Amino acid sequence: MAGTQAVPIPISEVREGDYGTKVAAVEPGGAEFIPLTERHGRPLNLFWTWTSPNFEFATVFVGVLPMFFGETFTQAALAIVLGSALGSISLGVLSARGPRHGVPQMILSRISFGRFGNILPAGVNALVAGVGWFAVNSVSGTLALSALTGWHEVPCLLLITLVQIAVAFFGHNLVHAFERLAFPLLALVFVVVSVILLGESHPSALNGGGGGIGGFLLTLGATFGYAAGWNPYAADYTRYLKQNENSRSVALWAGAGVFVSCVLLELAGTAAATLVVPNGLWDTDPTAGFIYHITPWLGDVTLVCIAIGAVCANALNVYSGAMSFMALGIKIPLTARRALVAVVFGIAGFLLAWSGLSDAGSKYNNFLLVIAYWIGPWLGVFFTDQFLRRGRNVEPLLFGRKHNPISGVIAMAAAMAISIPLFSNQTDFTGYLAKRHPALGDLTFEAGFVLAAAIYWLLFTILPRSLGQGAAEGAQASVDVTAAEAATA
Repeated sequence: MAGTQAVPIPISEVREGDYGTKVAAVEPGGAEFIPLTERHGRPLNLFWTWTSPNFEFATVFVGVLPMFFGETFTQAALAIVLGSALGSISLGVLSARGPRHGVPQMILSRISFGRFGNILPAGVNALVAGVGWFAVNSVSGTLALSALTGWHEVPCLLLITLVQIAVAFFGHNLVHAFERLAFPLLALVFVVVSVILLGESHPSALNGGGGGIGGFLLTLGATFGYAAGWNPYAADYTRYLKQNENSRSVALWAGAGVFVSCVLLELAGTAAATLVVPNGLWDTDPTAGFIYHITPWLGDVTLVCIAIGAVCANALNVYSGAMSFMALGIKIPLTARRALVAVVFGIAGFLLAWSGLSDAGSKYNNFLLVIAYWIGPWLGVFFTDQFLRRGRNVEPLLFGRKHNPISGVIAMAAAMAISIPLFSNQTDFTGYLAKRHPALGDLTFEAGFVLAAAIYWLLFTILPRSLGQGAAEGAQASVDVTAAEAATA
């Protein structure tokens, strides 16, 4: 790849190596800027990149939650559409920034949090994505494979884990290719299954057992949390697109992929919850509960797709978990540093999934409810900062070592410290206000978002510039280099 390019960031932070469009090659580097000569792909690809990972059982189980929250079918459907829409819109907005800046989402987070303050959101996401989500999805894939083959659960978990790590190890291009190849089968099977379950469902079975507005807000929080759980990954999968790519197309296809898949499978989960299954099955083996009323042969195909969907989801989880870890600023002097970090996260996720094979349903429930607890405050800071810095040149802040404001980390930490003890409402912990006013449901995300945005706006405005806003943005000289020079920088 010869040619001259304008690299609008320090040369030392350009991703090294020759990668291009190769699929069967390990993506080099870590979380650095992607050279302009390495840019490829098109926005349409984002639709299946974000659809396939949601064609899996964790998405279905989000739709089962209203069964525990005492809602009617109509209330559940409305919460599912609204929550998924909000999470998908925010994903689209974040995705649109990837092509312009050419860096992962957690490097973009440095603009508002600074290099050191960004350790909070990047560290949390590394654990939640690379370990937490990996374990959740591995369990569903394992249960599906075990039910299909009759094998013991541990060998099934090991097989699922190896495939997931392999896809993430090779990196960006193979992740996109795998999601595209899996899309036709997953879409066909899950659309058919969803139509069957919706047709056989008994909406009156969810007759609103006292959930009221509180139950509605619990489902809204869970559905938003699930869709928004992808938000900290957004730019990871758009940073290879050409710098002048149409931002609206990027946002549209990324957001549509999450919205369509989440709404379809969550409604299917709600429909399945209206059908009678053996007592306790949703708690002990939720995948079996989902296919209980489906024709056996189609149920077997569905189990295969649940296992494939788990791989699709965890390929992204491990890849983005590694990206978030690299965004912490820890220097690993190896070309394959991202790939090696992905392996480490995969092993940790395997161990956590192993411990979660029993009582999978209730553990799903708790995990899905707490996802939004940190994402809400992070989004509050990120979007407020984006508004306050509109029209400014923020490129120097991505890798600037002197950019260390404290406003972002204080706002996020304070919002979490206030919202979780007051508004959290799930089985392991109920907040002060949620306990005394159950009708509130779980307002942790909403409260965290608003509090973080307000606190950040205040600190951004009143603190000295170095503490509130960080290093000064300004004119930045582009450096003309050849692709070869960038690769060796």
